[in-house]
Amino acid sequence: MSQWMGKNVVVTGGTGFLGRHLVQRLREEGAEVTAPSSRECDLLQPGNARRLLSSAPQYVFHLAARVGGIGANRNHPATFFRDTLNMGMNVLEAAREHSVGKLIQVGTVCSYPKVTPVPFREENLWNGFPEETNAPYGIAKRALIVGSMAYGVEFGLRSANVLLLNLYGEEDNFDPESSHVIPALIRKCMEAMEEGRDEIEIWGDGTATRGFLYVKDAVDGLLAVAEKSESPEPVNLGVPEEISIRDLAESVAGAVGFQGAFRYDPSQPNGQPRRALDCQRAEELFGFRASTSMREGLQRTVDWYRIQREQERLFPSTATSGAASGN
Repeated sequence: MSQWMGKNVVVTGGTGFLGRHLVQRLREEGAEVTAPSSRECDLLQPGNARRLLSSAPQYVFHLAARVGGIGANRNHPATFFRDTLNMGMNVLEAAREHSVGKLIQVGTVCSYPKVTPVPFREENLWNGFPEETNAPYGIAKRALIVGSMAYGVEFGLRSANVLLLNLYGEEDNFDPESSHVIPALIRKCMEAMEEGRDEIEIWGDGTATRGFLYVKDAVDGLLAVAEKSESPEPVNLGVPEEISIRDLAESVAGAVGFQGAFRYDPSQPNGQPRRALDCQRAEELFGFRASTSMREGLQRTVDWYRIQREQERLFPSTATSGAASGN
């Protein structure tokens, strides 16, 4: 029998990209899951957070945040900082008030300093300022880690903190105004093919590197952390490999079938020069290792989005583009 059978679990951001996959998996495992949308429960209001956790759930996964790609972070730095921090603090305070069993906070690789030895190790999280384009969001997430530690010392709150790589997979956010790099590239390639264009523009010069974690592997990692972690010290969840944006674009093009060219715009930001995670701590403590290859995960994502676009053409009033507000 699953250890989640009958457990009372709350997931904030449960209607977002990662949240939907996590909620589905928890319910498959037999958990009793509460996962309201932001419209149903606006966590920027402290009273809503208190009501959400008033049943003293055994586990709370806090995924809700104000998230987006480089452009969205650059255009709305104060909003990203304010909303992410306020939602997190309201959940921390409600978790204390109602003595929840364990709070699992989902953080981000964006919290790491801009200049960090690669691969990023957890002990280097505090050694500098994040990359400027997403620093407000990254600092807010970093502050919530410190907050959970402080609440543990003073109030006995049990918590765990994970630092996630960029996620991708089915049901990702493909909105061109707020999507991350993989869904943005997939959408651009498909639209170019549909419109007969043979060139795509990409921000930056293509030299920046990133690591990417398939969303269902991320869910496996979160469940392992929730089951086994006994410390609020942050733990990386990801893969050790990194890929340049140029190579990523070629991989996406291959998965989509786009045979055109890419035009890079170096006047636009690259973001952090390199991002790759040291994942030894998660493997040693929780036995977690991502199992989905980049090639397999990309193809699954492309296939899912192609079906969504076809449904949107056939049934424009009912199809979804996969847009999501959760992290």
